[in-house]
Amino acid sequence: METESKMQAFELDYPRLTMFEMVNRMAEAHPQAPAYEFFGKKTTFRSFVDKIEQAARAFTSAGLGKGDVITICMPNTPQGLVCFYAVNRIGAVANMVHPLSAEEEITFYLNISESSLILTMDMFYEKAAAARDRADHPVTILTARMQEELPVHMGLAYTLKTGRKYLHCPDRKKAGQAAGLKDMTWKAFLKKGAASITLPEPSFEDGRTAVILYSGGTSGTPKGICLTDLNINACAMQAREAIGVELGYGQTMLSCMPMFHGFGLGINLHTILIHGACCILMPTFTSKSYAQMLKKKRPNFIAGVPTIFEALLHLPQLDGVDLSFLKGMYSGGDSLPVELKKRIDAFLKEHGADIQVREGYGLTECVTASCLTPLHEYREGSIGIPFKDTFYAIVRPGTDELLAPGAEGEIILRGPTVMTGYLKNEKETAQTLRKLSDGHIWLYTGDLGRMDKDGFVYFIQRAKRMIITNGYNVYPGQIENALDSIPEVVESCVIGVPDPRRMQRVQAYVVLKKGVEPSQECKDRILAYLEKKVARYALPKEIIFKDALPRTLVGKTDYRKLMQEAEKEAA
Repeated sequence: METESKMQAFELDYPRLTMFEMVNRMAEAHPQAPAYEFFGKKTTFRSFVDKIEQAARAFTSAGLGKGDVITICMPNTPQGLVCFYAVNRIGAVANMVHPLSAEEEITFYLNISESSLILTMDMFYEKAAAARDRADHPVTILTARMQEELPVHMGLAYTLKTGRKYLHCPDRKKAGQAAGLKDMTWKAFLKKGAASITLPEPSFEDGRTAVILYSGGTSGTPKGICLTDLNINACAMQAREAIGVELGYGQTMLSCMPMFHGFGLGINLHTILIHGACCILMPTFTSKSYAQMLKKKRPNFIAGVPTIFEALLHLPQLDGVDLSFLKGMYSGGDSLPVELKKRIDAFLKEHGADIQVREGYGLTECVTASCLTPLHEYREGSIGIPFKDTFYAIVRPGTDELLAPGAEGEIILRGPTVMTGYLKNEKETAQTLRKLSDGHIWLYTGDLGRMDKDGFVYFIQRAKRMIITNGYNVYPGQIENALDSIPEVVESCVIGVPDPRRMQRVQAYVVLKKGVEPSQECKDRILAYLEKKVARYALPKEIIFKDALPRTLVGKTDYRKLMQEAEKEAA
C-alpha cells in the first residue's frame, strides 16, 4: 500500500463547485453550444441553464430548498435532466429512482429518503400515485409529458398515438400534499417559478449528500448510496483523463444509459456536459432504435453494458455502415467476456472504426467507473488500470490483509469518488467503508480480482457469485468466458445450485445462435469443448438451453432470477 504522503497528493485539481456550477461554467464559456439533443431538437448550454434556473425558482416558490429530498423517477428526457440540476442548484438532494420500479419499491424509496416530491412521466403516474398513497408522509407528484419536449410534428404524432392515453394524469382533484401543492404537470409547476424570485447562491459543502442512487439489492433490500458533488464531479474529471482522446466542444455522446444509474448519470451525462460536449438523449432502448441513432446521429462516443454491444453484432441495419466517426466505445456495468470483446473489436474494424471497445470497472458506491483499459494497451482479461487519484489494493477475503501482486482476493479501492455511506444503514456502511492502518478509508467492493505487478486489474467476479463445489472454488465468469467462445453460443450464465452431496453443483444456461438445434448432441459438443478449457470439478453438471437470458432493469444478466427458478424446480 502506498505511503500516506503519496496517497494524499491528488494529480487532478478538483474545484470546490457544485454539479450545477460545473455545467454553468460551460454555459458561460460556450453559451450557444448544444448541451443536449432530444429526437433532433437541440438545446444550447445557455438555454439549458435558463431552464434549470426556472425550475429552481419553482422549487423555491414551493418552499423547497437546502436539504430537502426530491425524487426523480425519469428516463433520459430533458425534464429529468433539468430537474436534476435544478435540485442541485437549490442545495436539495436528488433521489434517483428507476421508473420501471415496482410500486412497493417506489414506496420504499420515498420513505427511506423522506422525499416530499416526485417527478415522473405521465405514463407512470398511476403507479407513482399508488406508491405515494402507501408512503408514511405526504408526497406531491409532478408529471412530465414526452410530447412537450419533442419537435412539433413529432409531438403531435406522439400525442395522437400514445400521449392521449395519459392526458388525464395527474389527478388534479388530489388533496393538497407536500409543500401545500396538489399533483400537477411539470409544465404547470414551472410557471410557479416567477422571475422575481431570488435564488440563493450555489454553495459547495464537503460531505453534503447531493445525490442518492440505489444498489441492485445484492443482499436483499436495495441500499441508498449517498454521493456528494465532489464524488460525481471527480468521477467526470477522472473519466476524461482516462479516455485519453479529445472530449469537448463539438463532440457528442449517444446517452442511452439511464440517469438513475451511476454509469448513465456519471459518464453518459455529467462527464459529457461539464466538458462542453453534447448528450444525445435516448429515453428508451431497443437494439433497432440504437442502430438507427448510430447511423443517423454519428456520435463520437458510446458507452453501455455488454448486452447493448452484443446486440449490435447481429443487426442487419448496420450491415455495411461506416462507423469511422466513433472515437470511443466503453463497456461497463457488467463483465465483458473476452470472446465478446474480440467479436466487437472485429465488428468495429470491419465497419471502419479505428478503435477497440474499452472495458471499465466500478460500482455505484464510487459513482461508476474507477478503472479503464488504457488507450493503447490491452492485456487479455484485464479491466485496465485505476483512474488518476484512485488507488486499488487486493486483500484476503474477509480480512484487511494486503496480498502481493498476482494473488486473488477482494478488490478494495479509495479516492475522491467513494460514497459517504449508505442511507440510514450504519451497519452496512461500517462493513463496506473501513479505515485501515494508513489512516485512509477504503471501499470494500465485494468483488474478487487480482492486480499484476504493473498495476493492471483483473476482475474475477462478485464474491457472492462464487460457487463452492466439493470444497473447490468455482468462478462462473471463467466458465462463461469459455462457453461464449464456442461459435454456436450467443451468451451464457453459470450459477450454483444447492446439492446435498457437493454443497453446490454447477449449472449452465446457454442461448444458441439462430439455426442451431438445442439437442443432446449439441450439449455433448459443448461439454467436450469445456473439458479442454475448464477444470473437471468446475464442469457444469447440467446445460439448459434458453431462448434468452433474463435481464435486470439496467440490462445485466439477472443470474439471481435463474437461481430462483432453479430453486423452485428443485423444491
